[in-house]
Amino acid sequence: MASPEVLARVQALRREIDRHNHAYYVLDAPTIPDADYDRLFRELQALESEHPDLATPDSPTRRVGGKPLEAFPKVRHAVPMLSIRTETDTEASGALAFDARVRRELGLGDVDPQVEYSAELKFDGLAINLRYENGVLVQAATRGDGETGEDVTQNIRTVHVIPLRLDTESPPAVLEVRGEVFMRRDDFERYNAKQRDAGKPTLVNPRNGAAGSIRQLDPKLAAQRPLSFFAYGLGEVQGWQAAPVTHSATLDALQGMGMPVCGERITGPGAAALVAFHDDIAARRDQLPFDIDGVVYKVNRFDLQRELGFVTREPRWAVAHKYPAQEQMTTVLGIEVQVGRTGALTPVARLAPVFVGGVTVTNATLHNQDEIDRKDVRVGDTVIVRRAGDVIPEVVSVVRERRPQPEPPRFNILHAYPACPECGSHVVRLEGEAAVRCTGGLYCPAQRKQALLHFAGRRAMDIEGLGDKLVEQLVDRDLVHTPADVYGLDLDTLAGLERMAEKSAANLLHAIEASKTTTLARFIFALGIRNVGETTAKDLARHFGSLDTLIAASEADLLAVRDVGPIVAQSIIQFFAEPHNLQVVNKLRAAGVSWPESAGVQPSLGILAGKTLVLTGTLPTLTREAAKEKIEAAGGKVAGSVSKKTDYVVAGEEAGSKLAKAQELGVAILDETGLLTLLASDSDHAQHALDF
Repeated sequence: MASPEVLARVQALRREIDRHNHAYYVLDAPTIPDADYDRLFRELQALESEHPDLATPDSPTRRVGGKPLEAFPKVRHAVPMLSIRTETDTEASGALAFDARVRRELGLGDVDPQVEYSAELKFDGLAINLRYENGVLVQAATRGDGETGEDVTQNIRTVHVIPLRLDTESPPAVLEVRGEVFMRRDDFERYNAKQRDAGKPTLVNPRNGAAGSIRQLDPKLAAQRPLSFFAYGLGEVQGWQAAPVTHSATLDALQGMGMPVCGERITGPGAAALVAFHDDIAARRDQLPFDIDGVVYKVNRFDLQRELGFVTREPRWAVAHKYPAQEQMTTVLGIEVQVGRTGALTPVARLAPVFVGGVTVTNATLHNQDEIDRKDVRVGDTVIVRRAGDVIPEVVSVVRERRPQPEPPRFNILHAYPACPECGSHVVRLEGEAAVRCTGGLYCPAQRKQALLHFAGRRAMDIEGLGDKLVEQLVDRDLVHTPADVYGLDLDTLAGLERMAEKSAANLLHAIEASKTTTLARFIFALGIRNVGETTAKDLARHFGSLDTLIAASEADLLAVRDVGPIVAQSIIQFFAEPHNLQVVNKLRAAGVSWPESAGVQPSLGILAGKTLVLTGTLPTLTREAAKEKIEAAGGKVAGSVSKKTDYVVAGEEAGSKLAKAQELGVAILDETGLLTLLASDSDHAQHALDF
């Protein structure tokens, strides 16, 4: 069983990765370099591998990343657009490692023949799926989250290099061509020069220019952007007679149909061919007419690809081999902080302008206090700045021999910013956390949208209709500052918002009114206290019984609650120690938000105290959530996987591998009747606990 600290780290990583995915895929405004994203992702993968009970279906490791924009119709991909693994070893040894993995997975020995590979460029643009039916382009969609993308057909039709009809006498019934929309460097420069002459905004870089063009709602605007396209693979295919059996032959066939395919690609045997291609492209990278951030290696034969298969979200038969990021030297003019949506204060170095990777850079992320200390970055230092494939660069290192004398003082976030620059709330750094955070979660303007969305969530206050777009309007129009303000909204105000007719406004008001009657557990969870998830909120509600008792609880009191460790306890104490948060809580109560309270129940009194149960299959009358609530009310814990530490498995119809695992380990198995019989022996306690 994972410790509370490990659980907290996993939850923090998931939130941070989701935030970066949203910024990168939805907003086209990446917040960290690829290298740092990869580091976070690998850490999460490692933790979930070490603690399988923490793996959840909604983890970023089970997904590709990203989200469709609501402004475009959604398209469900017939074949998921999966991402491929990134090899972060930028030397030739990265290619050797990939070949070694492939040979090991295929069971090949030293005397067996070499594997044939196809190697091509990794373009820096926007992935697109083109669907041709009987040779005619009928739909174009972005990658989105890998399963569902955005319908951008009208904009893709404006990209002249993409054929509207395939050049073939006998086209397949269905042929989905996948590739990258990008902008050539010369086209990018010409476009920006034209914009400057006209006094209009310029594009930041070619990648954002390509992605932003395809996401223009008006196809006429997209048509003004000089876009290109290269095909690199397939999605769904039906009725392709004599279809190629290798990747390279498939690209040749697509090219023969009039589809643009990059000529910078090779097919060759073994790791030596990959290394040669990697080194050749590296030497000519700056002379290429478009931006790339690496090369891609693929096992060429499709039968071997099928044999290798996939691991979680990535194919075993392909890898993206990145090049070292571009770097330049400049001076740190100052260090400031930006407050993020989760309250983290991210230090940012203000730099003397420097041209890095095609962009003039004036800011660079310093990530957190640990990174500042490790690199020893100080105001006045000469530093090396890297643009790692995206628009947000980072400080790599300090050039110590150029440090001014006498030496500038060290920078400490807590000393420089004892209060949040956005709201004035206290700033803290909890033990074991890298980030410094604002404690004004319900009050801080930087956290306002995130706090409102969490507060209104289905498992929190369950305010149906209060979603992303509406929260954006309410906050941007200065109508709502804290969750308490939601309960002061009226029909005229809501009906005056975009996409809100009077009926929709009335429905939302009804949902807001209905949410006033809730449970203590839901309310605690809705507050968005860091490290306090839904299960912990239930444990706190059962243990303390009333909100005031929780607010007044000491660290020792909190540590007496099941699964609450020092980090969670400190998060709760810091949250309620902030006057701004208490003001919002009081306003919520004054607005009529209420719940049943009690004297509290110690978990040790429950019949299932200290017991771990696993639910599997469909129960006759109880939903999964209802069964979980009953078990937790009796002091038990519901886990997601079966292990030797599992006390009971509750099995319903169509119970699968978890039931088999329980039988293998000799774990006691209950059906719904058995569970209810067990709970009935403690019914008084269970009913009392469920009342809140």
